[in-house]
Amino acid sequence: MMSISLRPITPEDDSFLASLYASTRAEELAQTNWSDDQKAMFCRMQFAAQTADYRANYPDASFQIIERGGVAAGRLLIMRSDDAVHVIDIALLPEHRGAGVGTKLLKELQEEARAAGKKLSIYVERFNPARRLYDRLGFQQVEEKGVYLLMQWA
Repeated sequence: MMSISLRPITPEDDSFLASLYASTRAEELAQTNWSDDQKAMFCRMQFAAQTADYRANYPDASFQIIERGGVAAGRLLIMRSDDAVHVIDIALLPEHRGAGVGTKLLKELQEEARAAGKKLSIYVERFNPARRLYDRLGFQQVEEKGVYLLMQWA
């Protein structure tokens, strides 16, 4: 596997992050009859709203770019508290999914949580294919919130 590293998000990453966000919505938007321009506008608005929400609700979080082989491949947002490590968001571009990147990062976070005696948690949409990864890594569903499931590893 190519080297995986993390670095802080900078303002120069905005266009990459907008493209990454759009890639996470592509399958869903393919089912609409919207034009490409409408899909792009929707993604820009939703990305801006999500970014503002994350910055407002998680001001102390770690906002990082995931690099694979020195190339931006995704993002990882982590909030650490006294009793837990919370994965706020993890997303990879399609060409980097299924290559072990998420597994490696989550195992590192599991080790961090274990060493600190903390839980590791993540919210996942009920039908998100990544849920299989969380199941495989030993996360357990502990709560339902609408379309989201709170999964926790301890």
